[in-house]
Amino acid sequence: MSEIFVYYLCVVNIISFILFGIDKQRAIHKCWRIPEFVLLLVALAGGAAGALIGMITFRHKIRHVKFLVFVPSLLLIHIALIVVRIV
Repeated sequence: MSEIFVYYLCVVNIISFILFGIDKQRAIHKCWRIPEFVLLLVALAGGAAGALIGMITFRHKIRHVKFLVFVPSLLLIHIALIVVRIV
């Protein structure tokens, strides 16, 4: 696996995790929120692990079926693609 790709995955997952934390704080304080589309798009772009960890850590979006289904599914797809690429 390319070193640049590994760095990309690290960065996008950190960003995804941070976005979930920011959105949770904004939800608590009833401020402007990050659109769900953006959260899901970052997960789709490779940040599914960070999104899932953010969901669990911040207890955020855990009651939304689309997040409970889409994010873990994306993570499994990402893992499968990485495994297939390595093998």
